[in-house]
Amino acid sequence: MNVRKFTANTSREAIRMLRDALGSDAVILSNRVVDGRVEILAMADAAINSIATPAIDAVAVPAMPSFTPRGNAQLDLNRYASTALPSNENASGMSAAEFSDVMTEIRSMRGMLESQLAELSWANTQKRQPQKAMLLKEMLATGFSASLSRYLLDKLPESELASNGLAWIKSTLANNLSTISNESEILEKGGVYALVGPTGVGKTTTTAKLAARCVMRHGPAKLALITTDGYRIGGYEQLRIYGKILGVMVHSVKDEADLRIALSELKNKHTVLIDTVGVSQRDKMVTEQVAMLSGADASVKRLLCLNATSTGETLSEVVRAYQGNGLAGCILTKLDEAATIGGALDIVIRQKLNIYYVASGQRVPEDLHVANKLYLVDRAFKLKRETGAFKFQDDELPILMANANLHARQTVAANLKEHSLG
Repeated sequence: MNVRKFTANTSREAIRMLRDALGSDAVILSNRVVDGRVEILAMADAAINSIATPAIDAVAVPAMPSFTPRGNAQLDLNRYASTALPSNENASGMSAAEFSDVMTEIRSMRGMLESQLAELSWANTQKRQPQKAMLLKEMLATGFSASLSRYLLDKLPESELASNGLAWIKSTLANNLSTISNESEILEKGGVYALVGPTGVGKTTTTAKLAARCVMRHGPAKLALITTDGYRIGGYEQLRIYGKILGVMVHSVKDEADLRIALSELKNKHTVLIDTVGVSQRDKMVTEQVAMLSGADASVKRLLCLNATSTGETLSEVVRAYQGNGLAGCILTKLDEAATIGGALDIVIRQKLNIYYVASGQRVPEDLHVANKLYLVDRAFKLKRETGAFKFQDDELPILMANANLHARQTVAANLKEHSLG
C-alpha cells in the first residue's frame, strides 16, 4: 500500500501538491501540523480499491474554495494527528481493523469539513442576500425546522426573493399540507374511527366534539361510542357523561376480543367512535394498541391526535410510534395553547399526514374546526417566538444552517412538492 506524504506551509498548498501527484480522487488518511507546516498523508484511489478489506467509503479530495480559512481552522485538524500512519514502511502492515478505524476518522473529518464549509457558505449568503437571512429567521421563529427552512430558501426563485419571498414560502407550505375538503369525509361517509395518541393530548374531549357533530347531523340513533380507556381514573366516566348528554350509549372494551364483539353488535350504526387509552410513544403498549385496532373485523380508521404545543422532535417520535400499518389522518389539538405551530406543520408535511380537524379549546362541539391549510400557515407565521432567549440572532444562523445536514434536507426534498406562484 503506497502512502504518500505531502508537506507545505498551508493546507491549500499541500492539497494542491496532493492533487497534482495523485489526482482528484485521492484519499486523505491524515492531516496534521508538524513544526508549523501542514503534513498530509494520502494514497491513490486505485490503491484503496486493491486492498482486500470490507467495502468502505472513500473520501475524494475536495476542490479548495476561494476563501481564507478562519483562524481556528488549523486547530480543528490537529485532532486527527493521532490517526496518522507512523511511516510508509509500517503502512503495508496495517490490519483491516486498523484501516477501518482510520477510515472512520476520515469520515468524521469529512463531516466536520462539510459543516464548516456550509457555515462559511451561509455566512457569505447572509452578506450577499440579506433577504434570505430575514426569511430564515421568520421560518425558524414559527417553529419550522432548519432543514425544511433551508430547503425552501434554496428553492426560492430569485425573482421572488426581493418582493414576494414570504408569500412564495407560505404558498408552498400550504400546497404541501393535506386536509379534508369538508366534514362529509366523516359525517356523511361514516365508518369506524379510533382516536389515538399519547396521554393528555385531548382524545376524549375531541371524541365528544366529533360525537356531538354526528348527532347534530344524523341523530343519536346513528352513533355509537366505545372506550378502551380502562386505566385512567374517570376515563370511562368522562365519556359516559358526554354520551348521556347526547343520548348515546357508551360501550367499554378491554381487549381485541371485546372490541371485535362490540363492533359486530354495532355494525348497523352509521358512525362508531372509539376513544382509546393514552399511551406514551415510548411505551410498548402502543404496538399492542395498534395491533388490537388493526385486528378487529371491522375496518377501523385511526386518527392520531397531535398536541400542537409539543416540539417537532416529540411529534416526530409520536408519529413513528403510532404509524403502524398506516394512519387515516390526524387531528391537531390544543392550538389555543401553542406558542408556535410550525413544528407541528413541519411534521405533518414530512409524514404526509392528512389533517381532518383542528381543536382549539374545551367547548363541545364549538371548538373543533375542519382544517384550513391557508389559515394554518398564516397562523404559524403570526405565532412566533418573541422571548429573546428563544430567538435566533444573525451570528447564530450560519452554525444552525451548517447543522441542517444533507440527509435531513434530502428527506425533506423527498416529501415536499415543489410549487411556485407562477
